Amino acid sequence: MKIMPLLLALFLARPVVAENHLTPEEFRRLHAELQPGDDVWRTIPWNTSLMEARRVAASQQKPLFIWAMDGHPLGCT
Repeated sequence: MKIMPLLLALFLARPVVAENHLTPEEFRRLHAELQPGDDVWRTIPWNTSLMEARRVAASQQKPLFIWAMDGHPLGCT
């Protein structure tokens, strides 16, 4: 088990080579492209309560759309 700290130290001591550099112009372009736009789904009044959504859908005679995911909330799986 004495080899593990040595391997960890060697791994952390290796030089990091950055091969892909972003120029300031490329960063500004990409940043502008990744900003939220006028997406239609943002105008939908989403409901996080299933029971409330069910009540509203039934009262308006509309279907219920459920988006369900599993896994960690910060890393959709």
